[in-house]
Amino acid sequence: MAKSEPTGRGVAGLPIANSLHGRFGLAGIPAKILGVGTAVPDDSYTQAELLDEFRVEDPTVRSIFMNSAIERRHLTLPPEGPSGTRIPESQGQLLAKHRMNGLEMGGRALQACLTEAGAEVTDVRYLVCVSSTGFLTPGFTALMIREMGLNPTCARLDVVGMGCNAGLNGLTAVAGWAATHPGDLAVLVCTEACSAAYVFDGSLRTSVVNSLFGDGSAAIALRAGKDVTNGSGEAPPELLNFASCMIPEAIDAMRFEWDDEAVKFSFFLDREVPYVVGAHAEGVIDRLLQGSALRRSDIAHWIVHSGGKKVIDSVRVNLGLTAHDLRHTTGVLRDYGNLSSGSFLFSYRRLRNEAVVRPGDYAVFMTMGPGSTIETALLKC
Repeated sequence: MAKSEPTGRGVAGLPIANSLHGRFGLAGIPAKILGVGTAVPDDSYTQAELLDEFRVEDPTVRSIFMNSAIERRHLTLPPEGPSGTRIPESQGQLLAKHRMNGLEMGGRALQACLTEAGAEVTDVRYLVCVSSTGFLTPGFTALMIREMGLNPTCARLDVVGMGCNAGLNGLTAVAGWAATHPGDLAVLVCTEACSAAYVFDGSLRTSVVNSLFGDGSAAIALRAGKDVTNGSGEAPPELLNFASCMIPEAIDAMRFEWDDEAVKFSFFLDREVPYVVGAHAEGVIDRLLQGSALRRSDIAHWIVHSGGKKVIDSVRVNLGLTAHDLRHTTGVLRDYGNLSSGSFLFSYRRLRNEAVVRPGDYAVFMTMGPGSTIETALLKC
């Protein structure tokens, strides 16, 4: 496939802070990260246990599961029937699972995030919820405001159906709002009940999807202002720039569509996805850093979406990264599977907990998903 020109969100030739000023309208005061929280369901399974649960004997399908670089995933499986086998769920039951699990996990992630930020639910002035595992009207923002007691005057946005890259699409909106409302708290919640989007029909197409995704939610809190500190009174990391790349000729490579035979929605992943994403990674990173006087070698920390073993390897090779650079990306894949839009925040939380980040370090977030799309963000720690 021919490379498409990435669409950057900076102003070429200007320092990053001024570029953000041009994008968000606030004179050189970027949004700062105050807290991050994550949550998963209680139940988890190894890949071998899942194969046994669904009594999968096909050697090809078993190989897909066992060679995925995934050891364990948190999932909400279908109920057991009288014979002990899992009962197929209707689309209505899957949508109910999406609502119930997405709200419960998202609420826990939000509360953990606010605790780390030293904030209360009533402090949230802007809430963005991202999900692709079902459809709700009203969406998760309205449900969380009611269930968790957020201020009903809180501004909100639901980002639905954008897939694994959508966490950074949502973060762009949250950072922009925070920058134009200095002092006010803005929060992003990614909540993905991926087991609410599974189809068990024995085909290789659905087996690839079923071998990969796990349930999980993640939240991140931002505030802009000159004297903003985190819950520990320290100077927090700040978001400096965003850049995007959509690959129109690969628009059908990842898609969520109706399956007439299964009478439910089904997700499709083209086998060429890893190579398409890898081939465009370099261009979008160059655009992200354009005008900042930074080179790729100046980036100390890389937080890449845990999209799958081949996707991670392709990005690593094309950007000239090491296995150590992507240790948290592969670690999250190993321990949780692909968590869709919130995966990168699970990796970022691990980086923070590792206590190796030094003040002034630069880091890059990168997510990939349907479109086909690559989203990136630059932050200074």
